[in-house]
Amino acid sequence: MSKVIAICNQKGGVGKTTTAVNLAASFAALEKRTLLIDMDPQGNASQGFGYNESQDTDIHEVLNLAENPDNVTYENIKPAILDTKLDYLKIITSGPDLAVMEIELVNAMSREHRLERVLKILEQAFEYIIIDAPPSLNLLTINVLTAADSVLIPVQCEYYALQGMTELFKTIREVQKNLNSTLKIEGALLTMFDTRLSLCKQVAEEVRENLSDTVFQTVIPRNIKLGEAPSHGKPVILYDVKSQGSIAYMKLAEEILNKNK
Repeated sequence: MSKVIAICNQKGGVGKTTTAVNLAASFAALEKRTLLIDMDPQGNASQGFGYNESQDTDIHEVLNLAENPDNVTYENIKPAILDTKLDYLKIITSGPDLAVMEIELVNAMSREHRLERVLKILEQAFEYIIIDAPPSLNLLTINVLTAADSVLIPVQCEYYALQGMTELFKTIREVQKNLNSTLKIEGALLTMFDTRLSLCKQVAEEVRENLSDTVFQTVIPRNIKLGEAPSHGKPVILYDVKSQGSIAYMKLAEEILNKNK
């Protein structure tokens, strides 16, 4: 059985995709069979592994397939599961067509359970499944939360860090109540931390005070290598393994592994 972790925050620019890409890569580096699913129509997680163009079979095609539960077999999903430069990591990419799915799902039967059907087939093949959710609270995000075991919430160390979190937690509670009673908070992750700025330290203290034990001990620093790596189609561990960003995400992966022993 796999552990399914959704990386979710409807506020843009908080390090959501950076976390999805680099956490998945870190799990793979630790030789955990890992799958990254890009559920963001912008396809940034896909681009982070060098998939800059739409693929013939991507998550949009897989979700369309899942309209009929009888069609959801490993053989039918397999063409969408692509290789990466890490032996233990596979990816299902996204593209602009996924934006249409929001409209397609509006009147669909069991519309919240498309991704869940897919993951029930894939969970035997992987130890960890990481999902990069869209940066908004829409039907695609509801699909992600319905299918996930837990939610990891990146929180940028800036003044409005907690703004919008109320809405996200409200959505999570609604999903727990109506669609996925076992959904848990994996943790809040402080990102873009700059030790030179007193504001970052104040925000970190405020987040820890408000979210207490749900905040990870690992903090992701503001790091130029993390910003450069996607333009080279690589996670930071392959771009500069000795960078502070690479070290931080490896620590995060180890913290999650230890937490879930």
